Amino acid sequence: MVVSGSADGRLRLWNVKEGDVVGDPWEGHSAPVVCLDWSPNAREIASGSEDDTIRRWNPNTGRQIAPPIETGHGWVNAVKYSPRGDKFASCGLDGVIRMWSKDGKPLIEIKGHDGSVRSLCWSKDGAYIFSGSGDMTIRKWQSIDGKELVVLRGHTNYVNSLCLSPDERHLVSASSDYSVRIWDLKTHQQVGDPLLHDDEPLALAIPSDGRYIASAG
Repeated sequence: MVVSGSADGRLRLWNVKEGDVVGDPWEGHSAPVVCLDWSPNAREIASGSEDDTIRRWNPNTGRQIAPPIETGHGWVNAVKYSPRGDKFASCGLDGVIRMWSKDGKPLIEIKGHDGSVRSLCWSKDGAYIFSGSGDMTIRKWQSIDGKELVVLRGHTNYVNSLCLSPDERHLVSASSDYSVRIWDLKTHQQVGDPLLHDDEPLALAIPSDGRYIASAG
């Protein structure tokens, strides 16, 4: 199954094999849905919207499982469950990363970016979280206390998407500067030349064997 979010504020569940929508659209958001994430156990889905809320859904019923979270972001750009599923992170226009408990209670706020935060990526053990921003930087933080550990600089426009390699030796970033860049997380330097698009790349994916990078915009 695949879930999609739309500019009409609705989510839809799709049967991949048949290419058909399963059931009715899920309604709740009052503005376009910007981001989605499945929980690690696949028992719930989180959605973030331009209406400033995060909503969590039961994929079997299409119903919300908790009251919406008023995030304070103004516009939610990304929501990501931790690898253990015991909490989730969000970011948005206000430049702040917020951690939430599994019950939707605020845990910590992480501040340091000078622009909107557009993308998030967890380390496999959940100890760290990476963020990409409109300030053109990528930052690595301790997830437990929000301590800033590393700042990666090189992009010349918004950082739209982040993805860790399966061995966690490299971080891949996509930016509105039309480039995809690979970063060595030991040296904190770029690997090779930027990979160039003809327009803004907005999304990244790496297969489990780490041999390829897929980018789209």
